[in-house]
Parts: sequence; structure tokens; C-alpha cells
Amino acid sequence: MLDIRRIDDRISVAPQIDPEDIAAIKAAGFVAIVNNRPDGEEGGQPTGDAIRAAAEDHGLAYTAIPITHAGFAMPQVTAMIDALGSANGPVLAYCRSGTRSCNLWALSQAGLGADQDTLVAQARGAGYDLTGLRPLMDAVAGNQ
Repeated sequence: MLDIRRIDDRISVAPQIDPEDIAAIKAAGFVAIVNNRPDGEEGGQPTGDAIRAAAEDHGLAYTAIPITHAGFAMPQVTAMIDALGSANGPVLAYCRSGTRSCNLWALSQAGLGADQDTLVAQARGAGYDLTGLRPLMDAVAGNQ
């Protein structure tokens, strides 16, 4: 069952999705999918190529921005800014639990100058705690 957590009108996040979920994701109004999970992270997870093929079959844009155990880097933040900016409607980002997707969204928005207290509140509303991410958000925003 899909566990889609809405952050705002433009972005929602979810734990791992399956190719069979894409029709429901499209029916829910999403126009693009962002995959923040590297292939092979866990046995049995669908590949990014399988998700991409299903997304494209349903007319959804697909972007892979994998976040590994190494953490976040500016090219990933920039790629997320680009993916969100090019989408003509709501985006669903996913990873294993949704946390990396939420964190990357927050970093991308901090990089665009969004109010960080607002970002923290929006993430909290979706069930994610960005407290530990604040120093990185500050760095991305150029506040350090």
C-alpha cells in the first residue's frame, strides 16, 4: 500500500514504490517521480529502470538522484532543484523510508532561500524531523 506523505502542493514523499504503484500515483495527480534510492541498496527492491519504465509508460517524468550512505552533496541538491523546477505539477519523491527524499527537498528549498523554520514545520507535518539537518541547510543556504 502506498504511504504518500504530502509536504506541500508541489512535493510529496514516500517509502519505496513499485512499478505496479505508478497508475495509482498518476491517478493521485502526480506528474513526475524522483528516485532518491540507489539500486541494490536492499534485496528485492525494484530497480530504478523498472520504475522509470513504468513511469514513462504512464506519461510521468522520472529523475534519479540517488542518495547513498555517503550523504548529500551539492550536485544532488542542484538536481533536485532542477527536477522540481521542471515539473509541471506535483512531484512524488521516494527512497527506502521517505526520509532522504524529504531531506533533499528541504536542502533544495534552503538553497533557493526558503525560510528554514517553515521547511522544518512542513517536514514535521509529513512526519519527518529535520532538526539534525539544520546545519547542512544553513550551509546550503550560505548562512555559514
